[in-house]
Amino acid sequence: MAVITSVEVFMVMLEPKVRREDAIQAFVCQETPFVRITDSDGAQGLGYSYTIGTGGPAVLSLLEKTLAPALLGKDADAIEQRWRELLFLTHATSVGAITSLALATIDTALWDLRCKRSNQPLWIAAGGAQSRIPLYNTEGGWLNLSTSELVENALECQANGFAATKMKVGLSIKDDMSRLRAVREAVGDNFEIFTDANQAFRVDEAIRRAHHYEELDIGWLEEPLPADDLQGHIRLSQQTSVPIAVGESIYSALHFREYLQQNACSVVQVDVARIGGITPWLKVAHLAECFNIAVCPHFLMELHVSLCAAVPNARWLEYIPQLDTLTHQPMQVENGYGLPPSSPGLGIDWDLHALERHTMPGSYQRLTR
Repeated sequence: MAVITSVEVFMVMLEPKVRREDAIQAFVCQETPFVRITDSDGAQGLGYSYTIGTGGPAVLSLLEKTLAPALLGKDADAIEQRWRELLFLTHATSVGAITSLALATIDTALWDLRCKRSNQPLWIAAGGAQSRIPLYNTEGGWLNLSTSELVENALECQANGFAATKMKVGLSIKDDMSRLRAVREAVGDNFEIFTDANQAFRVDEAIRRAHHYEELDIGWLEEPLPADDLQGHIRLSQQTSVPIAVGESIYSALHFREYLQQNACSVVQVDVARIGGITPWLKVAHLAECFNIAVCPHFLMELHVSLCAAVPNARWLEYIPQLDTLTHQPMQVENGYGLPPSSPGLGIDWDLHALERHTMPGSYQRLTR
């Protein structure tokens, strides 16, 4: 048995390549906590999570002071046991974003370590259900873009082999419909258009807007309501033909169970960082499979491409490139599809020198047995 002998914790700061605004916020920076785990055989796993600009220091503190010390001397391969122990250790702060993000940083490192030791890529070790995943592009659909820019970006996606784009909504109904209609007329009927409200609406507004969106055959309405408004999502789902997508702001597998049991959504967008890692992500994906519901995860395409390939019910992968400055090679894209990497581990080709350059001063800590 190879036990954990050291845990390194640090945080990298990344700025978005483009201006990103939605109905409630601007994505100004990505705080990216990292954990590197080394076992007694010298094998290493590198994992990470993210924020969109706030909370990173709290995640880092939880890792340094509570979670990382609890890993030392433990079996690195018993991932489920490690995840359960750490969840119980933080039971006073669970369920919640800070704890989930910290757990995910460790859990992804443990999976990276396991897959490297077994010489398997993550997508094979976790299931191996699909060899490629269709992409939809979010980078061309931000709320701060003009209608002409939205049309231009959608047409460029289409020309590059993408079969779908996502547009942010949250302006007036008239303005949203004008923007959506312009894109629909440009790309035609065989190109999917998804919409994302980022939890901006109340129930009455969401119902009104969904009825308008039906005219344009919208692929889904994402996060129309606050994520904890289960009853509101039930009401909305009952009153529109537009599929309702939820998940990026849900932090527990049990909460996904409630949404699925009560027919409150039609698309599951579970986020590997916000659910607490690969271990619970796979449980949510298979839970959705049992309800015959598609998984279309939020963000983190470089990691989600392998998880989508691992399960049979993953339908779309969100294209938002974010790690290019930290890797030697970007995620492989071919004719509008994301291809899971074949290298052992998470398959992300980290540039270790770039990680070091972008590490926040004073954030690096190394704990040993």
